[in-house]
Amino acid sequence: MHITIYIHNKPVYLCDELDEDLEKLHHRPDTIFIDELDTHTVKAMLREIALPEIKYGIFLHQDLEELKKQFFKKFELHIAGGGLVINEKKELLMIFRRGSWDLPKGHLDKGETIEECAIREVQEETGLQKISLFSPLTVTYHTYEQGTHHILKESHWYLMKFSGNEEPVPQAEEDIEKIEWVKKEAIAPYLHKAYPSIREVIQCYTDQN
Repeated sequence: MHITIYIHNKPVYLCDELDEDLEKLHHRPDTIFIDELDTHTVKAMLREIALPEIKYGIFLHQDLEELKKQFFKKFELHIAGGGLVINEKKELLMIFRRGSWDLPKGHLDKGETIEECAIREVQEETGLQKISLFSPLTVTYHTYEQGTHHILKESHWYLMKFSGNEEPVPQAEEDIEKIEWVKKEAIAPYLHKAYPSIREVIQCYTDQN
């Protein structure tokens, strides 16, 4: 089992064993591999993954929950909810913001459930109201800097359905420039201009459908 965290848009795999795919990565010269857990090794992983010649990180420890706990300590955790929205034509809703294709999501507000957060954020960012939550899809992790804060965003993704004739309206205050419905077989060019965590969400959907 493993957890993927995108740091500098590079995957770092926290795992309790090496599966076939991780075993292949383990032997690549552009992979940093660590199998001892302490404060120094966590710092070493964060330092090494920032190097331009390193593309992957693998952190192996027999207790995945303990590894996750120690790794997450280095960040300020933000929880978010979002949705992969499918219409009646089975097209996927993609939003374009800050130069990348993305999916609607946002931070969890105090007092709401993560499901309520996901629905609210999709409605706010797309203007579509006839959204229904269908099923949990996946959880992604990525990091970013906010001033002097090191943020780890834990995003809970849901498959959502849209029905009706509403036209989507991009939420300008969230820097969303446009919204498009995309057929699954035409999604590849959008994925080239999407963050790795977004590609992971869409891959999860396409694998199941």
